[in-house]
Amino acid sequence: MKRTSTPKNRTAVIGAGIAGLAAARTLQRAGHDVQVFDARPTPGGRMAHEETPFGGFDTGVQYFTVRDARFEAALATAPQALRRWSANAVRVLDEHGRVAEAARPGGESHWVAVPRMDALARAWAEPLAADGLMHLGQTVGRLQADPKGGWRLSGIAGRALVGAEQTFSKVVLALPAGAASRLIADSELGAAQALGKQWAAQLDQVDTAPCWVLLLAFAQSQLTHLGPHWNAAISTHHRVAWIARESSKPGRGALERWTVQASASWSREHAADAPARAQAKLERAFAELTGIRVTPQHSQAMLWGEAKTLQALGQTHLWSPEHGLGLCGDWCLGHRVEHAFVSGLELALAAR
Repeated sequence: MKRTSTPKNRTAVIGAGIAGLAAARTLQRAGHDVQVFDARPTPGGRMAHEETPFGGFDTGVQYFTVRDARFEAALATAPQALRRWSANAVRVLDEHGRVAEAARPGGESHWVAVPRMDALARAWAEPLAADGLMHLGQTVGRLQADPKGGWRLSGIAGRALVGAEQTFSKVVLALPAGAASRLIADSELGAAQALGKQWAAQLDQVDTAPCWVLLLAFAQSQLTHLGPHWNAAISTHHRVAWIARESSKPGRGALERWTVQASASWSREHAADAPARAQAKLERAFAELTGIRVTPQHSQAMLWGEAKTLQALGQTHLWSPEHGLGLCGDWCLGHRVEHAFVSGLELALAAR
């Protein structure tokens, strides 16, 4: 049964990635009437998945680790959505694809969501969706301070948002740092204008790099083994930072598929490239590193605009109790999934 909404506990969470879901779940349990908005059609943020005729790919997060007891407890609420991925030990490759170092990280379990990486976010979002609190495909374009107190939300070009008909006493921005900065700049913050300028200066210090991702599928693998015997590798190649045999992950299809993540420096240098150009360059690097030189049945390149945090904020979140406004995301602490969870949790605890 839904709680009766009051102005004091009516809260909007913008962003349905891990940080946003952690914040929303915690605030709802504390008695807030929470409404969650996200521009994407599915929750999860970079816990993203792409389906193709040749099988699925985890296009963002490749795996995650668990070091915080609170994250471990949260994962225990959705055990059906989790599996360990041995990755056959993560190798470190030099520019020519030779193994340069021992496996990493030593002794630490690699976890994936099953049957696809966004399954964990879907599981966490399900109770919110069942109560009609998840509003997907809804892009928040502007915040506006209400003269009577609280915040009004509107979509792009002032369009109305489903679920945002009322004034919110609190707003949580669980967005990438750049997206949060742009939303603050485009909003009418009223009495919070000085706060917005202060936060904008702090966000300017956060450095988040883009990432080109290449998705490859090889139907030949149904007849013969292709490539190396390892399933995942960190690469020092100037174009490539990470390679994973997607089909080696638990719950995925058997047809051989690889995901290639470009390095931060190369992705930044080539962020304006057309996908076909980035695809061709990354295909060549993939062949150099793996020795797989046959033509793939599927090849697709996509760009994440904000993917890896190079310079974090250095604190778990930003929160102003005076204005009922807060920011959270993995970029506050780093780029790990657990960083996103801890950031969202800590902000929600501060906002209760």
